[in-house]
Amino acid sequence: MATVCTPHTISPAAIVSSSPVRCSHSQSHLLFRSNFPNRRHHSPNLPISAPNLRAATKGRVLCSQNPNPTPTRRPDYVPNRISDPNYVRIFDTTLRDGEQSPGASLTSKEKLDIARQLAKLGVDIIEAGFPAASKDDFEAVKMIAKEVGNFVDKDGYVPVICGLSRCNEKDIKTAWEAVKYAKRPRIHTFIATSPIHMEHKLRKTKEQVIEIARSMVSYARSLGCQDVEFSPEDAGRSEKEFLYQILGEVIKAGATTLNIPDTVGYTVPTEFGQLIADIKSNTPGIDNVIISTHCQNDLGLSTANTLAGASRGARQLEVTINGIGERAGNASLEEVVMTLNCRGEHVLGGLYTGINPRHIYMTSKMVSEYTGMHVQPHKAIVGANAFAHESGIHQDGMLKDKRTYEIISPEDIGYDRSNEAGIVLGKLSGRHAVKKQLEELGYELDDVQLETVFWRFKGVAEQKKRVTDADLRALVSDEVFQPEVVWKLHDLQVTCGTLGLSTATVKLIDADGREHIACSVGTGPVDSAYKAVDLIVKVR
Repeated sequence: MATVCTPHTISPAAIVSSSPVRCSHSQSHLLFRSNFPNRRHHSPNLPISAPNLRAATKGRVLCSQNPNPTPTRRPDYVPNRISDPNYVRIFDTTLRDGEQSPGASLTSKEKLDIARQLAKLGVDIIEAGFPAASKDDFEAVKMIAKEVGNFVDKDGYVPVICGLSRCNEKDIKTAWEAVKYAKRPRIHTFIATSPIHMEHKLRKTKEQVIEIARSMVSYARSLGCQDVEFSPEDAGRSEKEFLYQILGEVIKAGATTLNIPDTVGYTVPTEFGQLIADIKSNTPGIDNVIISTHCQNDLGLSTANTLAGASRGARQLEVTINGIGERAGNASLEEVVMTLNCRGEHVLGGLYTGINPRHIYMTSKMVSEYTGMHVQPHKAIVGANAFAHESGIHQDGMLKDKRTYEIISPEDIGYDRSNEAGIVLGKLSGRHAVKKQLEELGYELDDVQLETVFWRFKGVAEQKKRVTDADLRALVSDEVFQPEVVWKLHDLQVTCGTLGLSTATVKLIDADGREHIACSVGTGPVDSAYKAVDLIVKVR
């Protein structure tokens, strides 16, 4: 249930249960979600008048948050249960799976900085690393657990700190020793379940795999960890009946979250969504755990698959900043979160997260700089071109109303662009965009001057990918603010050599268009030319 902390407006998504709800300021975190009405949840008992409903929806074609969003509270954290069925936990694995990107290794200090930024972003779970992988990784996870995992903000929010482990006692014990210092520690353990992995990698039977999974989840609980996540690796290529069986056993052993990984990015959205729905319908004890997704991007479908899983019942989504990770990467946090922020209320049944999107851009920049993995310019949400417009048609629309070509405001993710409409001048830009940019630079040109500058601009734009403000200033200086023409050089002929003085013939055009010709000799070609000019302009 979503606890609404305002007497004036109740979020439609809150109407999912009649059970009483306490608003605990010590354990909850203030969130904001869309104030749009969701007709599927609409109730005549809602204290919202018809005029207010019309006002809330009038002219809204942006995904940006409303000026007066409905404040709600992040549900109190219980490992295997979420009180509001519409709330989706965000599990960030940038520091674990993201660091597995080739060349993306991080120092312990850099990991701590990113973990702090993830906490500021508001992620529910931070998978801080793989403690058994190395001593450095163990120390980094331990440091994050102690510092970030114990910092409780004024609203009572503190992230869960998670460590990954294989299904063996050494890994699990090491993970626990690293994360146990956090206020909310979690062990995440996994074993492969697809036929190809069991046969060729594990070389174990189904029965052996089930026993290992069951006993290792039980062992993790025996250490004192009350929050245990289990992943059947390569679930996307596993047999469904086997998944139901092994998941049912780990639930009985004490697992609190079941993560369903599409480890090699093999499934498509309808297929992965159906897998989540089938697991939800056929796994014994599934109502006592949280279902999670972990989608790789090998076919470019990680975000779509993740959202398909959420729409079919998953309430934890595993993501990374900028989508970094093994091979082609993971589902991108910024894409998943902003899709839920943008469309969750309308087409995804009211799903929402606890992420503060205004920290997305800064987090993306930090991860990019620390890992050395640059974000592609056309990357959704955080790419350099995500809020830039070069086409003349688009620029014209943006200058008239930004909603014509932007469904998200850059300010929503904490991005401040150089100009209000995100205009980038190039060969496809039109007069309207050039005029607007000139006005921002302080130039007020009449129609004739603008036309002259515009066609010179087009010539420059054909040679350069982007035309800068400095280029525009130079064009204006060349074409508009030139001094009045008194004399214009029309022809020049010079004769020189070793046999005598140089001779120059010069033809100049005066301000009235009359031609003037003069000849002169000098000690060289330049001297003779200047003396000829002097004869015409009468310089003494």
